[in-house]
Amino acid sequence: MSELREILGIRHPILLGAFGGMSSVALTAAVSEAGGLGAYGLYGYDGARVRSTAAALREATDKPFALNIWLPTGDEVPPGPQHTVFAQALEPFYEAVGVPVPPRPESYLPTLDEQLEAIWDAAPAALSVVYGVPSGEIIEEAHRRGIRVIGTATTVAEAVALEAGGVDVVIASGAEAAGHRVSFLRAAEESLVGTFALVPQVTDAVSIPVVPAGGVADRRGVAAALALGASGVQVGTAFLATQESAANDAHRAAIRATAADESVLTRAMSGRLARGARNRTVRAIEASGTIAPFPVQNWLTGRFRAAAGEQNLGELQSLWLGQAAPLARFDTADEVFAELVAGV
Repeated sequence: MSELREILGIRHPILLGAFGGMSSVALTAAVSEAGGLGAYGLYGYDGARVRSTAAALREATDKPFALNIWLPTGDEVPPGPQHTVFAQALEPFYEAVGVPVPPRPESYLPTLDEQLEAIWDAAPAALSVVYGVPSGEIIEEAHRRGIRVIGTATTVAEAVALEAGGVDVVIASGAEAAGHRVSFLRAAEESLVGTFALVPQVTDAVSIPVVPAGGVADRRGVAAALALGASGVQVGTAFLATQESAANDAHRAAIRATAADESVLTRAMSGRLARGARNRTVRAIEASGTIAPFPVQNWLTGRFRAAAGEQNLGELQSLWLGQAAPLARFDTADEVFAELVAGV
């Protein structure tokens, strides 16, 4: 724990999960102010938006925080003729929220270089990455600027690869965790290791601090993780249910109402495997048999999901949540944080 705290410049070994598309400045700042490491997910953010977000975070807190990005895997599909076919398959959902079927964009995602250039300017305490091992150039530049690098593994082999690549901390993301399964050495479906089986094996295999994610929502989970050799914990769903998060009331209600055995792993919303509630949209898309590859599906569903979020229509949103969702009992980030610290 002491090594993790020293590396990240934090008082307590509690890290906030970075929610791609669901992060908020208020929640990130609250966790950092409490003495943990707040985190903000930058999925889909262009350089200008990264800079404005970082500026807002700096205004909200002078404590350490992490910025999170998705590394390209090489199988991302660019805009092409099939865009229209996949868009038309989702037409009923656009109609349900009153938005037009979106035309094909010039690109689905900003480039990694554009995001990194803005992140270097922002100079967060840490850069956290998912879906791979950062290049040597990224690691070197981050360290040159005093930025720590946090990698994310779903298997022991991935953790070993991340340590060999030079990251400072590894997140051991168990299959219980909310959101995307960020596997990169094998298919996500072949990398579904539970958190409390994964953690001791990763701590045996690497020498850098290991931080589990998935299945931790209260002091009992923290104590269990530390007993298995973890240096701290990363918590997502319990914080996502708080009033400081970007989740709306429908999403918070789903977190509190979804039993551990009712969350599902699905590619319906993004084209990549992710854990959340099986709402009407997930069921309908899965039944249709038409799911576009990533990032096409994520971009297309994002057009109606954003409108659904504004209208508090949970059945048309991505209701990401983990298997520990029923343990998310607190309404504020400070309450969640105090509960977690009690397990240290």
